[in-house]
Amino acid sequence: MIRRFLARFELSAVMERHDPSLVLASYSAVNAGISLAVMAALAHFSNAPFLFPSLGPTAFLLFYTPTLPSASPRNTVYGHLIGVLSGYFALAVTGLLDTPPNLNDITWARLGASAVALGLTCGLMPLFGVAHPPAAATTLIVALGLLRTPLQLTVVMIAVVLLAAQGLLVNRLAGIPYPWWRPAPPAAPKPAPAADGVRGGGS
Repeated sequence: MIRRFLARFELSAVMERHDPSLVLASYSAVNAGISLAVMAALAHFSNAPFLFPSLGPTAFLLFYTPTLPSASPRNTVYGHLIGVLSGYFALAVTGLLDTPPNLNDITWARLGASAVALGLTCGLMPLFGVAHPPAAATTLIVALGLLRTPLQLTVVMIAVVLLAAQGLLVNRLAGIPYPWWRPAPPAAPKPAPAADGVRGGGS
């Protein structure tokens, strides 16, 4: 009985009864908003950076296009991790680890750090098969010095993991075939039906 009751609220069932575009838009808006409200509450009570700009596009991917490979938990977590590490490496090689941000005065060193961080992120994500576009924003947040200390970057990754967990829970409860970790492999193409001449051996 409980299963039948919950099935009425699965996304596909709701879309059969209402306008699919409106349902999908509402699903994305409500769940992205709630998820980031949770992160904002954590940031408020912990005084730690659990809320930062690149979580927004990640939430959009998780709840608007949850079946895309880029929205899988694996791509989400590893993509942001690559962004964080690339940004920190870029700060280290340009000598900016201890330099506070100043968006009104972008120095040549800061420009170089941003270019290195973004280049590494955009190269390493496809190399390791973990493309997640919002991570390109994360690496710039780090390279620009907005979040740069090891403690801050640890909190960033905890926030990403928590958001990915929320996406997993909500999408699964909604009946969406959201992957537990890796994106689902693409379906194998169906073989084309053989022509009469081929089927009959050319006779």
